[in-house]
Amino acid sequence: MGAQEPIKEIRLMPIKNGTVIDHIACGQALNVLKILGVNENNIYSSISVGMHVGSATLGGWKDIVKIEDMELDEVTAQKIALVAPDATISIVRDLHVAEKYKVKLSDRVVGLARCSNPNCISNKGEPIESEFSVVSKYPMQLKCCYCDKILMNITDNLL
Repeated sequence: MGAQEPIKEIRLMPIKNGTVIDHIACGQALNVLKILGVNENNIYSSISVGMHVGSATLGGWKDIVKIEDMELDEVTAQKIALVAPDATISIVRDLHVAEKYKVKLSDRVVGLARCSNPNCISNKGEPIESEFSVVSKYPMQLKCCYCDKILMNITDNLL
């Protein structure tokens, strides 16, 4: 056997137009893809996902998602804040960052998730929007304002 080639580091390729979601809590990239509605049947553009990537700002590790040809709306950014409260979103146009912002999570979450209590009034067809107060960001816990149920599995209950 001859001399072995050293392993070359592979980094996520830059995107020309689209969205970069950075500083995602380690292990949450797949939940971000779920929020974006990405699945095997609707991938038409390049998507790069880095999981367990070194980060100086998030205690050592983070996830990152880059998706070509998609710009996020405000509601989607709010949903991402529920699984990645420290995330930053960069909108890239012509290989340049056109906009960059940190997701915002308010003390109240309205109309983004459903209560996991099937007997809650918000699940009974009443003309009301679901509403939660944020109990904890780490781990994310929401408390229903109608029945006081604590919602912990956020991604399974997003609207």
